[in-house]
Parts: sequence; structure tokens; C-alpha cells
Amino acid sequence: MTIFASVRLVTDHVDRLTAFYEHVTGLTARRPAPVFAELPTSAGVLAISASELTNSLYGEQVVRAASNRTVLLEFLVPNVDAEFERLRDLEFVQEPTTMPWGNRSALLRDPDGNLVNLFAPVTEEAAARRPDTQCQ
Repeated sequence: MTIFASVRLVTDHVDRLTAFYEHVTGLTARRPAPVFAELPTSAGVLAISASELTNSLYGEQVVRAASNRTVLLEFLVPNVDAEFERLRDLEFVQEPTTMPWGNRSALLRDPDGNLVNLFAPVTEEAAARRPDTQCQ
């Protein structure tokens, strides 16, 4: 089963954007890495990441802060590599890769060019942040 998990905003100013959303929502962000923050809500997670990190992981100019290419729709899947194989004929931006915060991820575009991230935790620390999952 695939689960809609989060929306990520990419920015040149992680601390500023994180502080804004903490203030607006009254939530405290988790910071598994200095370049990444996540605000868990009852409907899903609002994630915020640094543009330089995101571009270094996914490829230059895949995302551009403060433009219409900054939102990634993220879906928690049981197995990233299996989903990549199943969906191989779609437009993938990045093949399955393990991220610094402990998730395995594959990135593709929808027909309108929006980014979609299929991910699963692969470290115990990453799995602990998502009590509804287990590591791949």
C-alpha cells in the first residue's frame, strides 16, 4: 500500500522558513540534519530542506528555491527499489538513493512536471521518526 506522507518545501533559508512554520502552526520541527526539518501534523508532514543539499542529491537545477519547482509530493512506499522497477517507464529524475537523513528515495516527475518522491526509511533512526513504518 502507498501512503501520502508529506509535502516538502525547498528553500535557500531553512532556519528562517522552519521558524516561520513553527510559529504559524505552533509545532516544533524535528531537525535530523541541519539542512532538513520536518513538522509532523495530523494529516502528514511538512518538510523543509536546503536547496543546495537537494540539488546536490537530485541533480543541479532539479529544484529552484522560491519558484514553482520547489514542492515535492512525497509518498511512503514499502520498497523504493521495487517501486522504481515497477514504474521504470516514467520520467525518473533520480534512481533509488539513500539520503543523509536515513531514507531511501527515488524521484520522478508527474505529467505536469511536478516532482514526486517515493521513499522508505532504511535506518533505525529514520524508522523511529515514522512509528507507522519499519525499515526496508
